[in-house]
Amino acid sequence: MKRSGRFITLLIGAIVIACFSGRALAADDKAAKPADLVLTGDAVCTSCHDASDDATPTLANRHPSVMAIGKTRHGTRADGRTPSCTSCHGESDQHRKTRGNTKPDVLFSKQGATPVEARNAACLSCHKEGNRIGWHTSTHGLQDLSCSSCHSVHAQRDKVREKQTQAEVCFACHKEQRNQISKASHHPVVEGKMTCSSCHNVHGDNPKMLVKASTNETCFTCHMEKRGPFVHNHQPVTEDCGICHQPHGTTIPNLLKARAPFLCQDCHSHDSHPGQAAALPNAPSNSTSMLGTVARGCLNCHTNIHGGNSTVNSATAGRFRR
Repeated sequence: MKRSGRFITLLIGAIVIACFSGRALAADDKAAKPADLVLTGDAVCTSCHDASDDATPTLANRHPSVMAIGKTRHGTRADGRTPSCTSCHGESDQHRKTRGNTKPDVLFSKQGATPVEARNAACLSCHKEGNRIGWHTSTHGLQDLSCSSCHSVHAQRDKVREKQTQAEVCFACHKEQRNQISKASHHPVVEGKMTCSSCHNVHGDNPKMLVKASTNETCFTCHMEKRGPFVHNHQPVTEDCGICHQPHGTTIPNLLKARAPFLCQDCHSHDSHPGQAAALPNAPSNSTSMLGTVARGCLNCHTNIHGGNSTVNSATAGRFRR
């Protein structure tokens, strides 16, 4: 009997210890887990915002494609950095209690009353490093542009992140560039071989929002053969490619701002050649100085216009001839 009593006492003790240990482990697990897990804490939101939002977008308080965020990087459960609904839209207690009769704390739509600073703060709480580090002093940032003006976070395919559709988003504001890129001589943006972000860092604080520190450095990432240094450097090339070229597009080959010799005569009006009027002659003439620009092109002779490496000891060696 004594042995049976001891056995029962030990068994009861083991059960009590196991119960307390289980409660302690459960408490530790609860403390270790975040308070608001994606698709767990978000159940407060998805109890109303479900697939019916997509099915009946015309009804009150319905937001088309709200559930599509689950197919984006912001809805990836396996990524510990994935935000929840409240990470971006705030706790929105009143919105939840009134079942949509009041707005969430933070709205990202253009019609929303949430200030741009509050909208951007939600995005910059995560996206604040790398090439976005200069956003606050960038041209877009100083113009009070919000992240949601360009990005569609809930969309399965964000247009501004797709090479084929990015320019469409940019051209909504940059209409002059839309016109230029449609001209005969242009960078292959409309063909889908490159896009605006190939040259521009739209989050950066570079004066022209370029991916490099200057126009030339940006151009040389593709046009390396124009970089030099050359034995004979053409100074406008060294200074800024934009002096002669319009990078978005022109009606003149090679993205030039004007045809030769008109473009060249902006600087070289009386250098080396007799002064000639940049126009057709107004009367029949065989005079060289009167023929002006008729059937003439500077690049007929000066073929290495970006810079030459001729080592010939000649007075014309530094004139960018072949």
